[in-house]
Amino acid sequence: MSLFDHLSTEICLTFAAIAGLLLLANVILILRKRADPDRDDTELVLRVRTWWIIVGCFAFMVAVSRTTAVAFLGFVSFLAFKEFLSLIPTRRADHRVLFWAYLAIPFQYCWVAIAWFGMFVIFIPVYMFLGLPTRMVLIGETKGFLRAIGTVQWGLMTTVFSLSHAAMLMMIQPGDSARVPAVWADEASKASGGAALLVLLVLLTQFNDVAQFCWGKTIGKRKVIPKVSPGKTVGGLIGGIASTVALAACVGPWLTFLDLPRSLLAGLIIGVAGFAGDLSISALKRDLGVKDAGHTLPGHGGVLDRVDSLTYTAPLFFHFIYYCYG
Repeated sequence: MSLFDHLSTEICLTFAAIAGLLLLANVILILRKRADPDRDDTELVLRVRTWWIIVGCFAFMVAVSRTTAVAFLGFVSFLAFKEFLSLIPTRRADHRVLFWAYLAIPFQYCWVAIAWFGMFVIFIPVYMFLGLPTRMVLIGETKGFLRAIGTVQWGLMTTVFSLSHAAMLMMIQPGDSARVPAVWADEASKASGGAALLVLLVLLTQFNDVAQFCWGKTIGKRKVIPKVSPGKTVGGLIGGIASTVALAACVGPWLTFLDLPRSLLAGLIIGVAGFAGDLSISALKRDLGVKDAGHTLPGHGGVLDRVDSLTYTAPLFFHFIYYCYG
């Protein structure tokens, strides 16, 4: 039995198409180098090479099982949270509090794995929000308290709670009348459940980043917020969102149970939210005076640099699905 047998044909074809695009990118880079041997495409080569690893790991984890996919995304949250904390100086007294903050990660993804929606949606915003400052107060150090607890809380919400919504999509199963349209239960080709929604979310989010960059380089002139991200232009923003909406319209109804109107709306939400998420992390890095959040992913920076848009698109897309079909 093949590893991908339990996935729908649409998901397999989506991964195949992405692999084809990466292969095309490799060919283009080779031809560019032959045409101009002095051209320095080192960063592009590293980016494409890293994309192969990212896509390969993501496809493998989704193909194995829901549990491995959830565990993989939990590990991504851990790396992103670790990078976030490495950027911001912490007090010596905070280290005991950070232990509980890190411990929240496996608990949050445990709620996802057992599909306990009630605990999933309140654990970090309520219990950790109240528990962490209480633990910090018990240490007895009040100097820098607001900055310290604000840093930990914002980091948990962004890198753990927000990203865990992507994992929660995996818990949506075909034939579950509480979560998906009844007609979906009769569509054998869509038998991969929430995996298709997760693939759609990640595909549109990453495509939106690339499209906004390409359109910005092509027609972008007027800067959107130059003090935060000088590379972001009005042309790139509009072109990227339009391209993401168009891709969502083509892929959404084919890959998932979303109809055309909801696919269009999902594309719009992801296009706008992805832009906002990118700007949010850019503002953080500018405030701290760093270019990248880390060096985990050659050509891309750190994990946080790669999932910045996903921290906004994942919760909004999940709750859009939940609102429409929950």
